[in-house]
Amino acid sequence: MRQFLIALLIFVVVGGPLALYRQWIDVPPRWNPWAPLDLRDTPNWLTAYKLRRLQGDAELCRTVLDTSALRYVALPDSTPAADCPLTNTVRVQGSEMRLSSSFIATCPVAAAFALFERHGLQPAAEQRFGQRVVQVDHVGSFACRTIAGSQRRSQHASANALDIVGFRLADGRRISVLRDWPGEDDKSLFLRQVQQAACSSFNTTLGPDYNAAHRDHFHLDMGGFRMCR
Repeated sequence: MRQFLIALLIFVVVGGPLALYRQWIDVPPRWNPWAPLDLRDTPNWLTAYKLRRLQGDAELCRTVLDTSALRYVALPDSTPAADCPLTNTVRVQGSEMRLSSSFIATCPVAAAFALFERHGLQPAAEQRFGQRVVQVDHVGSFACRTIAGSQRRSQHASANALDIVGFRLADGRRISVLRDWPGEDDKSLFLRQVQQAACSSFNTTLGPDYNAAHRDHFHLDMGGFRMCR
């Protein structure tokens, strides 16, 4: 009996994933860890893993981006500033909503942004205001610099981060992280909901409660450390 249980455990731990990888058993792509992420699907417990797979695979990442409404242009690897090479990057031009300007980002950041827009940002706006966000205001993604007060490279140095300062609704209302984060009105509650949604899509999400340097924006990145503050 003990040997049977050991054999069963080995099959579950090794044989199950191998069967999925070799496609010996058929499961829906959203539940197959080796199937490309479809950004239209509701996120599940495999989503974070599938996003991590995009880090070193530009072809896979662009396949994933094409399942979203994101408008982008793939960029060649380059070194626009000394000691800050850019690899696996795209220029994000917009989606079903506008951007205050286009931005360069790693393909995984672009994928996380598309996931965040569809499954976090727009549902929050519709729930809170009964309308959609039509523009995201940001202050950039790429900056060849270190983290303030340290010698560590910022995720911005590899275009692996985006700083969002506000949103515009379909009726023209503007929502500012700096102005509207304090308080308990609809705008401040919306911003808190949006921050939590961002935490589900990005590896790191930092906002005004993190420190004074983030009082006016949400910092979103796909670095190696998971943090939601």
